[in-house]
Amino acid sequence: MNVNLKQRFQEILEDNRILEAELMSRHTTFRIGGPADFFLVPENADEIRKIIAVCKEKNVPYFILGNGSNLLVGDGGFRGVVLQIFKKMNDVRVEGERVTAQAGVLLSKVASAAYNASLTGLEFAAGIPGTLGGAVRMNAGAYGGEMKQVLESAVVLTQEGELLTIPVEELGLAYRTSVVEKKDYVVVEATLRLKKGDQAAIREVMDDLKQRRVTKQPLEFGSAGSTFKRPKGYFAGKLIEDAGLRGFRIGDAQVSEKHCGFVINRGNATAAHAGSCKESERDFRSNAGAGSEKDRRVLGCVLLSLRECREQESLRL
Repeated sequence: MNVNLKQRFQEILEDNRILEAELMSRHTTFRIGGPADFFLVPENADEIRKIIAVCKEKNVPYFILGNGSNLLVGDGGFRGVVLQIFKKMNDVRVEGERVTAQAGVLLSKVASAAYNASLTGLEFAAGIPGTLGGAVRMNAGAYGGEMKQVLESAVVLTQEGELLTIPVEELGLAYRTSVVEKKDYVVVEATLRLKKGDQAAIREVMDDLKQRRVTKQPLEFGSAGSTFKRPKGYFAGKLIEDAGLRGFRIGDAQVSEKHCGFVINRGNATAAHAGSCKESERDFRSNAGAGSEKDRRVLGCVLLSLRECREQESLRL
């Protein structure tokens, strides 16, 4: 089957863009993950469409990968095809107050292009480690900003292989979700609408946010970024700290001592370590005991966050 699949992929891509048994730990910010059967690097929407068509014809699972942030890959790897758009689909162009970029470009590169053109509105995204496509898919945000505030439209590839341009009003952008995610579209390109601003002021904001990240986030370790989805009305990191889990560790996977909203890889963590929510839940319960009603509410919110964390383990056997 793999030989036949490779031959089909060779009709679409050059051999140097087709890898077999490629360790996903090389392509995720968590530095965790076993081998993918095939690791392909398309450079345009047509190649993505053709690869997906082959996968569907052969009933082979596939996964679209950006920069590998916000992702935990199983230790057994992925029995299917990974399409990485990060390395090839990364063009950015600025026209007036609009910035249009391919889905594989890093958000930091888009933010830099906006800064160079004295455009304001995207400063919040300068330190987000993901790609533009992933940011659109999950309505990424930080420090009070989010994609729906600056997005004008997105070009997506549907499950039927059709290219659609969807205006922001129809993308259903909400907290860490969108129509793109719900319908499993593939973002190919996006256009942002920004505003003219003072370049020095833009730089000042970007530098301030960078400093806040450096001092408050465990950037020196591998991680998937902010790990836990924020429960309504609470902050996950604060809840985890209140439950006594700062520094909680399973193997080399650890709740960061610097910021409890992050699970970090101290060197040799596995997906089994990072995704061991059952052990964490048991510890939370023993810590909480039969405490006050407030303690039980805090515990409930922490467990909800942990379940959300477990759901982020996107690639598994």
